[in-house]
Parts: sequence; structure tokens; C-alpha cells
Amino acid sequence: MNYSNKLNNLFPKPREEIMNMQTYSAPLENRRNLLRLDFNENTLGPSPKVLEALQAIKLDEISIYPEYNLLKNFLSDKYLDSRKFDINEIGIFNGADAAINSIFNCFGEKDQVFLTTNPTFGYYSPCSEMRGMRKITCSYLGENFLFPIEEFKEKIIQHNPKIVFICNPNNPTGTVLNAQEIIELANINQDSVIVVDELYEKFYGDSLLESIDFEKHNNIIIIQSLSKTAGLAGLRIGFSFGNKILIQYINKVTGPYDVNSFAITAALEALKDKSYIDNYVLEVKKAREWILNQFKSTQIRTHFSGGNYFLLWPKKDPKILIEQMREKGILIRSMENKKDIGKSIRVSIGNKEQMNFFWDSYKELDLIN
Repeated sequence: MNYSNKLNNLFPKPREEIMNMQTYSAPLENRRNLLRLDFNENTLGPSPKVLEALQAIKLDEISIYPEYNLLKNFLSDKYLDSRKFDINEIGIFNGADAAINSIFNCFGEKDQVFLTTNPTFGYYSPCSEMRGMRKITCSYLGENFLFPIEEFKEKIIQHNPKIVFICNPNNPTGTVLNAQEIIELANINQDSVIVVDELYEKFYGDSLLESIDFEKHNNIIIIQSLSKTAGLAGLRIGFSFGNKILIQYINKVTGPYDVNSFAITAALEALKDKSYIDNYVLEVKKAREWILNQFKSTQIRTHFSGGNYFLLWPKKDPKILIEQMREKGILIRSMENKKDIGKSIRVSIGNKEQMNFFWDSYKELDLIN
């Protein structure tokens, strides 16, 4: 027996699924004081009212377990202008990642099928693997990465998946599937839980959340968060919306106080300052149009679509460009090991000033040289 095996025998073994699964890790260290165009975060920070509210928290409030009804009532009555929600149709989580994990914890079963697209958000896969699920994927179509709607329908009919995830707009391709098509997919099999990840929806529009009747379409869950638009990525706050019975099930597998009081306070203030969020989203959309126009004058392949990011296929080795851009104070992210886009780089979109800084640096490193 070698040293490694002897060492392993000193510790209790986890479940086989945990030993075999791929670790999901994101290189999130040492990013302060740089222009962060690598993880699709809000590049300006939250509303100043959020900081004021956090600074006003009293010491005795910190010693009390968090309370959620104020936020839930606000989400019920004022989250959307177009509609209201039953308070029991809302779940609050320690970020969208926790919502995703809880859904798998609730519905994921060993040897049952998990269906999604590829490439897509990387955290879905380990969540399915740790439950021992069989993952089946559909590739996006063509150079514009269109949603594989017909193949997706066939896979639902053929494999009867327990959980289906649709990232909409998709990260990293930006692919958008319209709300009616999602309803049609959900209607194919009522035994499949259809999860629509709408973290980037506000940068495009056509949210299913605006119009869905959760009593009628009771196998659909929609996830949103305040990381990308409201600038609360560091505090971790996410929401799920769905039929009240489904939300009740998911709540059974979450901790009683998973979301801390600071996140609740920040979320309320961020949502109350709706104009700040709307203005930031508008700035990103304008900057997206501007940077798209800059690339039109080049021979560089890019792909712009629904999210606050785009894909770029540089002339030079992506790893070299990423390091050179970091030296200039700009972070961008390699799509290495992502299906069909492995030679590309994903660039988050900030405001016009930030994208101008990116463009000047990129031109010098990949166009002029």
C-alpha cells in the first residue's frame, strides 16, 4: 500500500458521488482595485442608500437572528410593477447558488436524469453529480449559439428528466429563449421540474416572471438575484419564485437562517432604489452597443447577445492576452474547457467609460501588435 492510500485510509470516506465529482471553483481572489470584467458583476457597486442602511444597523440588531417577512412582503407587492406574488410563492436564499443547490437537494435523485444545455453555468453540473444524477446536455446551434429547441423537446420526451435547467439569457453564450417557448417545454412533461435561471434577464427583457401563473404552470421555478444588477454579489442574496407547494418543499431543505441580516437590509434598500438599478442596466446596454460597434471595424470574431457580457476570439493566445490585460488592471475570463467556445474569452460589460478603458487596452495588445 502506497503512502497516498495509507493517508486516505485515515479518514472517513464521503459518498462515492462526492469522491468522483469535479470540483467547481472560481478564481475570485486578488481582484480588488482592478476593473473586474471577468465575473459579470455590477462594476459600479450598489446604491449609496445600501451603504447608509448597513451603517445604520445597531449592535443589538446583529445579536438577533435574521427576520425575513419585511423583504418577502416587499417582493410580494413591489418587486415587479406588472404583478404581485403570493408570499408563499417566494423563496429567499444565500445567493442564487444556494437556490440552485437547494433545488437539486429537494428534487435530485440518484440515477435520474438532469437535462441542460452545454456550455452553460458551471455550478449546475456538480450539484447534479453530488446527487448521483445522470446529466444529459444539448449543444447550442451554429456560430450564433441558437437554443436547440427541437433537440431539447426530444430529450424531455425520451429521457423524462427529473430536473431541467435553462439559463436565460445563457451564461456564457447569451442565448435567449422566449417565455412562450419555455412554457411549451414545461408542458411536455409535468413530472419534470423546469428551472429558469434569470440572473441576466434585466439586460435583455422578456422575463417569464412577468406573466407566469404558478398555479397553472406548477412545475416551473424561476431564479433571480441582486448580484448582477444591484451590486450585492458580496452579500449573497437570491430569490426563487414558483408554485407555493414547490417552494414549500424547497424550504424544507434549507437552513432556518441561511440569509444574514446584512443581506436582508441591503436587499430591501437596493430594491427600494429601483431607479438606481434601472439606470445601471441602461448604462450597460448603451456600453454594450458602443463596444459592439468598435468591434465591427475589425476582423475579430465576437458574439454579443442577451447578457451583460460578450465572447471574444482574440488573435493571440487567450492565456497571454488575459495576463497582459491583468497587467493593465483589467480582468477578463478564459472560456477554456467550455464546449464549442474553448478558444474564446468572456468579457463583462460595465459602463461606457470602463469599456473605453478596455477597448484602448485591447487594441494595443491584440490589434496593433
